[in-house]
Amino acid sequence: MSNTVAKESGKISVLNPASSSSMVPRIPLAPRTFSNLDDKVVYLVDIGWGGPAAAYDIFQVIVDWFARNKPRVKTVLTRKKGSFMDDDPDLWNEIKTRGDACIIGISC
Repeated sequence: MSNTVAKESGKISVLNPASSSSMVPRIPLAPRTFSNLDDKVVYLVDIGWGGPAAAYDIFQVIVDWFARNKPRVKTVLTRKKGSFMDDDPDLWNEIKTRGDACIIGISC
């Protein structure tokens, strides 16, 4: 469909923004492993989406919140090596061996 203006008739053509796609099947969240996070290590991983400071700044706010409200939870704020599409097996291994939980996030 064209998005050009037809000057002769005074009409314009536009694209319909409505989606005809159906919803994808929903997968339930993973079951909770812990009843609370006291004495646990939570990794917060910035994967680099949106630039070097996009999610990192938001994760810093989360780290500060945990320090004020949940002082028994240890947080580790880190960046994944490479771009958001690259694998980082060393980091995943560190999280598996030293961490109890992980939040991987993006922001823009």
